[in-house]
Amino acid sequence: MIAHRNLGFVAAAATLLAAAPLSAIFERWTWLIQATIAVAVVAAVAALARLARFPLWAQVVAMVAGLTLALTWLFPGGTELVAFIPTPATFGHFADLLSASMQDMRSYGVKVPDTDPLLFLTVLGIGGVAVVVDVLAVGLRRPALAGLPMLAIYSVPVAVYVDSVPPVPFVVGAAGYLWLLVTDNVDRVRRFGRRFTGDGRDVDVWESSPLAAAGRRLAVVGVALAVVLPLAVPGMTGGLLDTLGTGAGNGTGTGRPGIGTNPGRINLFAALSGQLNQSEVADLVKVTTNEQQPFYLRFGVADRLSNDGFRVNDPSGRAANRDLPDPTRDLRSGVGQNRYRATVEVTDNLDMPLLPVYAQPVRTEDLNDRWLYDADRQIVFSGRESARGKKYSFEYVRLTYTPSVLRQAQELGSSHPARVHYTIKPDVPEVDALVERLIRGADTEYDKVRAIYDYFSADNGFVYRLSTETGTSGQDILDFLTNKAGYCQQYAAAMAWLVRAAGIPARVAFGFTNGSNRSGDTYTLTNRNLHAWTEVYFDQMGWVPFDATPAYGVAGSTRSAWAPDIDAPEESTAEPGSTSAPGDTEASAGPQGPDSPEEDPDSGLALGGTAPAERAPVWPWWAGGALALLALLALPALRRLALRRRRSVAAASAPATVRSAGGDAPADGPRMVVLGADAARARADAHAAWDELLDTLVDYRVRVDRTETPRATADRLVREALSADAGAVTAVRLLGRAEERARYARDPLTGERLLPALRSVRGALAAQADRRTRLLAAVLPPSVLLRWRLATADTSSRLVTATGRVRYRLLRWSPRRLLASRMAR
Repeated sequence: MIAHRNLGFVAAAATLLAAAPLSAIFERWTWLIQATIAVAVVAAVAALARLARFPLWAQVVAMVAGLTLALTWLFPGGTELVAFIPTPATFGHFADLLSASMQDMRSYGVKVPDTDPLLFLTVLGIGGVAVVVDVLAVGLRRPALAGLPMLAIYSVPVAVYVDSVPPVPFVVGAAGYLWLLVTDNVDRVRRFGRRFTGDGRDVDVWESSPLAAAGRRLAVVGVALAVVLPLAVPGMTGGLLDTLGTGAGNGTGTGRPGIGTNPGRINLFAALSGQLNQSEVADLVKVTTNEQQPFYLRFGVADRLSNDGFRVNDPSGRAANRDLPDPTRDLRSGVGQNRYRATVEVTDNLDMPLLPVYAQPVRTEDLNDRWLYDADRQIVFSGRESARGKKYSFEYVRLTYTPSVLRQAQELGSSHPARVHYTIKPDVPEVDALVERLIRGADTEYDKVRAIYDYFSADNGFVYRLSTETGTSGQDILDFLTNKAGYCQQYAAAMAWLVRAAGIPARVAFGFTNGSNRSGDTYTLTNRNLHAWTEVYFDQMGWVPFDATPAYGVAGSTRSAWAPDIDAPEESTAEPGSTSAPGDTEASAGPQGPDSPEEDPDSGLALGGTAPAERAPVWPWWAGGALALLALLALPALRRLALRRRRSVAAASAPATVRSAGGDAPADGPRMVVLGADAARARADAHAAWDELLDTLVDYRVRVDRTETPRATADRLVREALSADAGAVTAVRLLGRAEERARYARDPLTGERLLPALRSVRGALAAQADRRTRLLAAVLPPSVLLRWRLATADTSSRLVTATGRVRYRLLRWSPRRLLASRMAR
């Protein structure tokens, strides 16, 4: 009973360790605390049930009841009789939590917050696995099978993540599983008594069990391979190796324009001092819209500001294929509203969990419910799919403003959600002093923003440059404001920082400019068109874009009446929605462009680095893999064909002019001859023909009895398989006589054509076999597979025997054995 209690405790602990991968999808550790309580209750109830000697089915019922009580206490519905005694209404509450968990799974991307529905589903799943593991490991004493429900827990984060979960939680879970196996093995050995090796040798007290040692080695090697192999094979993971191989951005990225598993782990402000290369151009997006002069196509928002720049908070939303919120509701009068339609085609070069859309989408098409829409950030994201290769359409509302309308916006109250969340900034006194000087005398929110926007002008010394300069202040923002040279990422983030310092909500948006490659209503956007700009929140108007990056450095730059090109002459101020694209410079913010956010080792979305290497065609690899697979599958058939050919050459001996041993032989009977030097050849021919016959029988699923004589085998085949074919009957009797004479007679049978006999028997067997048997006999001959299996078993046995002998000899010099011998003296 003590051993069972110990094994039950280990089973519960192993279940909790197996749940370690779930840490990758939750923000906090609440789930672990609640799961520990539930598993502890299940283990305690199971121990009490075994102590009372309940049958196994009663133990299961008791554990399920214990899990129900734990869930009632952890997730009360307010209708319980006592704190943990459920009522029928409690189970209705559980059903509501399960239903709500489905919606939460569609609404949140990893990492998910601690919501009651998701926590209930997690604790219920782990508790259920604990029940199954206890039954398998303790009740049925099949701990190896307990790995299956444990693996089911690991499959949850694997299904949620786009690439792969971190390897460390998997190692933790595997350690728990091995602990369970070792505990069961120790318990069995203790109950068995003395230990012996595989060959029956008694094991000394000081010597570890060879079987246990081999099991431990196999377990360690298996876990190591399970962890290391996915990390080493390209394409199987995007986790640990990518992290170890990615340092701080220096303008020489991975060549993948945007790859990431989590839209909530984005750093868009990390590379204020980096230099990005422009060597190759890669098409990323093709967008067709009926808007004549569209604004920037956007896909991401950086809204969390810290000392090292802007990052992205975890997005949340609802399915994007449903009706989206109306962006025109509660808008101030005077804001322009025009509805348009666009179709986007994402190429294979853009691999990220975000979909490019114009601001304010109101309806989408061709998207499944795995794509979610965050109405606050106006982004479409997924925690399970990638934008790569997607084609979709959507309708959107283009909002335009005038300076007079924006000046009507009132200052937000201190408790307004936008002001609470989007004005948080680090305390940098130099920045605060600069902002205070810039907005002095500005009466409205718009005038304050416009004063900051106008500050980033050539008259104040700001220039567009393909590289940034490092400074000595220790603050990236101060370095940029001092050096006044950079690209869109620096301009957008710096303006957003300064606007926040003025007490106005601001954030950084990422997307594409319109570029210069336009054909009718279709824009082809490349890595050099990636761009970053600032969005400012105004009361009853929403998020208004401001692009502080010098227009001459951005191909397809769009300027407006409320945010004009401050470096252009006064008469060239653009009208709302107009586009300014001076020159033919193809410089923008792309993965390979100067305005690209550099790749950050902690981010889940990499947009920075060198130009994506030109993708080699994939079809040669697929073709090579298909050919290799076909060659591997054809190996047994080729082996069977070669063996048959070799035997056929032997069995096809030309009939010799022979002398009968006992007078003239009958016309239809075999001619028994006496040959001197040819006797050995005749025996070899008969053996080859007989071996080919036996392999043919194996291929066509005909029973082979190695204890029968050749004549008995031939007679059985005539009765069971060949009675309907007279030619085959004669042929199999001929083969039987030839093999019988070769084995037992002084003079073997010779002069007969054994190859035609083999063909006759094979044809008769094939005619009687079904289609599947004939196909397997041709493609995967069972005779070859059987021969390989036996050869592998023989080789393995020889290796085990040789290893045991070597190990036994080495044990003579084992320090532990020598020490034990001295102590015995």
